[in-house]
Amino acid sequence: MPEITAHHGLFKNTNLHVDDTGGSGRPIVLIHGWPLSGESWKKQVPALVDAGYRVVTYDRRGFGRSDKPKTGYDYDHLTEDLHTIVTELDLDDVTLVGFSMGGGEVARWFSKYGTERLHSVVFASAVPPYLLEGSDNPDGPLPKKQAAEMTAQLTKDEDAFYADFITQFLSVDGELKVSEADREEALGLAKQASKLAALEAMASFANTDFRDDLTKVTVPTLVIHGDGDATVPFEGSGARTHAAIPGSELYVVEGAPHGVTVSHPEEWNRVVLEFLAK
Repeated sequence: MPEITAHHGLFKNTNLHVDDTGGSGRPIVLIHGWPLSGESWKKQVPALVDAGYRVVTYDRRGFGRSDKPKTGYDYDHLTEDLHTIVTELDLDDVTLVGFSMGGGEVARWFSKYGTERLHSVVFASAVPPYLLEGSDNPDGPLPKKQAAEMTAQLTKDEDAFYADFITQFLSVDGELKVSEADREEALGLAKQASKLAALEAMASFANTDFRDDLTKVTVPTLVIHGDGDATVPFEGSGARTHAAIPGSELYVVEGAPHGVTVSHPEEWNRVVLEFLAK
């Protein structure tokens, strides 16, 4: 099923590109990071399928092969998109795996839908609980000046911004942790994004406060994060998410950048599969 149509929001018929491996295994829905697409999970899908799971990936509205409407990039709409996919495919006992920006949809699910259809969740290098630093969020890892600079740079020159952003995404202390081919592939996915969508989604993941959402997480939870992540630094995000969810499991991938699913796929896959098997 290549497309599912989301019928909510101002633009009623937003087609979302979905890839579903099918089968009778327990479903795992992988939610990609910004500014990529579902194709960014290519090093995870085969391992999950080999372990017997049904794997669903999709392209967030505005990104990859999905429609690119002018609105709907707040987390309520984005989580409604995710819910549409889960219900249209009639998935039950689901594990939601949210990478980076995708962790926001996972967190917001609990405020909008409770534990409906869920088995467990994974916050992978994820943006919760609240990225933007401020007087009410002093531990936020994203200073307001940096957020403003990112917006200005993307507005001025998409190509230059993405070249720098993707390199940092996949590096630790200035050292690229993946092959040049991997970097070029990620850059190609980023360039599929609508500029408007990228800017609106950037504002959403920077400015959305998920602290209340996390108090509602009651299913088994894994937090997995690279300790060299300079894009969504662990101490201000993953560490705080783990602390906010009683009973959550934490795994820190040593020497890994933000793009840990590309740089350390074997270790990441092993840890997530061990969690899923519990």
